[in-house]
Amino acid sequence: MIFGVDLYADVADEELVRPDGRTVAWTRTGAGTPLLRLPGTPGSRWSIRADRSPWLQRDLQVITTERPGFGRSTRLPGRKLREHADDLAAILDHLGLDRVHLIGGSGGGPHVLAFAAHHPDRVIAATIAVGFPPVNDNEYEQMIPLNAAAFRAARDGDEATIRELFKAPYEATMASPLGGLELVMKTAPASDLEVMRDPVWRAGQEKATAEAFAAGMDGWVDETLALGGEWTDVDLSAIRTSLTWWHGRTDRNCPFPAAERLINKLPTATLRELGAGHFEPYQREGEILDELLSR
Repeated sequence: MIFGVDLYADVADEELVRPDGRTVAWTRTGAGTPLLRLPGTPGSRWSIRADRSPWLQRDLQVITTERPGFGRSTRLPGRKLREHADDLAAILDHLGLDRVHLIGGSGGGPHVLAFAAHHPDRVIAATIAVGFPPVNDNEYEQMIPLNAAAFRAARDGDEATIRELFKAPYEATMASPLGGLELVMKTAPASDLEVMRDPVWRAGQEKATAEAFAAGMDGWVDETLALGGEWTDVDLSAIRTSLTWWHGRTDRNCPFPAAERLINKLPTATLRELGAGHFEPYQREGEILDELLSR
């Protein structure tokens, strides 16, 4: 609720059970052109805009997915990227959708690449906004301190250190849904802090974050290990999907040089620079969607 209005009355909360017994959940809103949407980390099926006017104006059916260990989606310890790519294909099968436009941000970015690599016939065109790339040793210092330390640990497969690093922000999130984010983003660019003060953005982020941690922080740990380790289950050179990658030079969650290096390895990718930090895509979603839907 914000200003006495139920922001989610138009959203369907859906799930299916995979052959291995895991539950995979997602939300769906709208009935027009299908858009498969992969949220950032830590995120959930409720990582959707409180202000959905950019979606309504473009008559979209937006399917926002949830990775293992977040929200109502069953944890899958040791997972990498391929497993969720297959989950996404199963969701499309369940909904009777053959091909879709695909978009993902931040920690959802690598999962966009995995889906495009393993299920190319299901993607019309794809967009990644401020996606997480593999990071070199000299790039960790460009990240906010928590990310730098956690992804260094993930590179080494050090789960115990990741759990210790996440303890304080997790406890802050349990006390207040945005408490952990505010704790770790203190050194973020001014543009990110400005977005974080927006009451409508906060309303959506509060619900998304509360649901992301509904089953604890295991999903966050698993995802960090998957993203920060070797991407051995994705052949980047095999991706032939039309792909636009939006990224800001001042992004301190996902360093620009690392993103640029990854984009140069993708045969069909185009880089579009943003002017600010990690949360700028929220303010430019209409423009980003128009570019995606034009391909």
